[in-house]
Amino acid sequence: MANNIKPVNCKGCNDEGTCFHHLFPDDSEYFNNKKQQLSYSKGENVCKQGAFAPYVMYVYEGLIKVYLETGNGKNINLRLIRCGEFVSFQSVLNQQVYNYSAVALTDARICLIDKEGLKKMLKDNVELAWRVISDNCKSENNLYEIIKSATTKQMPGKLASALIYLSSEAFSGYQVFQQLSRKDLAEFAGISLESTVKLLKEFESEGIIELLGKDISIKKTDMLNDISKRG
Repeated sequence: MANNIKPVNCKGCNDEGTCFHHLFPDDSEYFNNKKQQLSYSKGENVCKQGAFAPYVMYVYEGLIKVYLETGNGKNINLRLIRCGEFVSFQSVLNQQVYNYSAVALTDARICLIDKEGLKKMLKDNVELAWRVISDNCKSENNLYEIIKSATTKQMPGKLASALIYLSSEAFSGYQVFQQLSRKDLAEFAGISLESTVKLLKEFESEGIIELLGKDISIKKTDMLNDISKRG
């Protein structure tokens, strides 16, 4: 784990793009004493599935990949977490271990928040609690889509769904595809690496995407959506 602790004032998160926009002035001061911030380098593990979860993690800066380790050498990529989102919110509910792993796709700064401190804030600040609940509902909906894709779609539909998710407006500015290997993409789609490479070439030949090294440019979003819906 990174060990270069940096002081940061919670007022720096007090903008409309984060749940902490709803902090009162006294809340910011309280929070400053209930967290510490660590810096992670690109490729560094942020948390490990099954490891003790002493804090709630909040991404102050960077892009994080969350995944399940299946134990057979393959992973299931669940989602990307950007700045302003929690990595391990479940731990605030007395969950003792992380139920997934996370790795920094870019250099990142993450706040480690005291569980009891955050729990108190959620009880005292209704607006903060509502924003956190809303964000977690969006994450839950994404997991439902992953299950739907994995159980009902054929390989082209699975890959199309993954490409749509990874190229969504939420991740604009992160150059997502440049941060991911083809293996990462395969594990987001839930198909083999070989099938991923083959289908990418087919999508490119049909003019749906353009492959530029690691980068992928979506050229025909409507066709990609159609493939995803058809499954």
